[in-house]
Amino acid sequence: MEDSVVIALKDQHFEPVGSVVEVTASSHDLVGLPTGNAEPVSSAWLDELADGLSEHGWMTLDVAGVLGRPLLASLASEVGLLDRTDAMKRAGIGRGTDLTRDRSVRRDRIAWLQGITAPQAALFDFFGAIQAGLNQRLFLGLKRFEAHYATYQAGDFYKKHLDSFQGRASRVISLVLYLNESWQPGEGGELQVFNRENDNEVCAQVVPEAGRIVVFLSEEIPHEVLPAHRTRHSVACWFRQDEVPLPL
Repeated sequence: MEDSVVIALKDQHFEPVGSVVEVTASSHDLVGLPTGNAEPVSSAWLDELADGLSEHGWMTLDVAGVLGRPLLASLASEVGLLDRTDAMKRAGIGRGTDLTRDRSVRRDRIAWLQGITAPQAALFDFFGAIQAGLNQRLFLGLKRFEAHYATYQAGDFYKKHLDSFQGRASRVISLVLYLNESWQPGEGGELQVFNRENDNEVCAQVVPEAGRIVVFLSEEIPHEVLPAHRTRHSVACWFRQDEVPLPL
């Protein structure tokens, strides 16, 4: 079973529901994604990402040109189908037998990615390039990653939290990829990022527009999802230092 996510109330944490993908990235620095319009993940792009994480602990980037619009559209189609067919499960808070689904803390639904469809395989290539690139530049010792789709319906939210326990050597880097075309001002659903030195200070509100990613240090950057006013789809990914899921 997976380790957990700390939320704003320090005695609670999140445990993912479902199976977890375990993928080891290859060591190459350039990965071409088989999506038609995609570009390779360049060393310069990875340098920019590593510099942002080192300096601020988080960064937001537009990756529509890297991933390509066809891949983003395919991922959006997949998560939309899962949502419409009730294949996504409500995420919980707690661990093991203490797992609860507290709708006062979070209201999203999730479905874990296995990498078995063509869009997911292409996305995993991208994640693998990031894993290898950050290991080369920041010496993080990342060994694997896990990812799930997340859907927020109108009115859904996720209160302020961290993505990992301090010192667990598990989730180290968090990444969120947005899949929502033509997101308009006033539609909510922004990712609110807080200062790691003062978690009452808001650093940014990131609009969940298709092709936008947010990457941050899992143990250090508090964040929350503000209430959405339309259906909001994303992929959440965590890069980890542990070899296998930690036991209960």
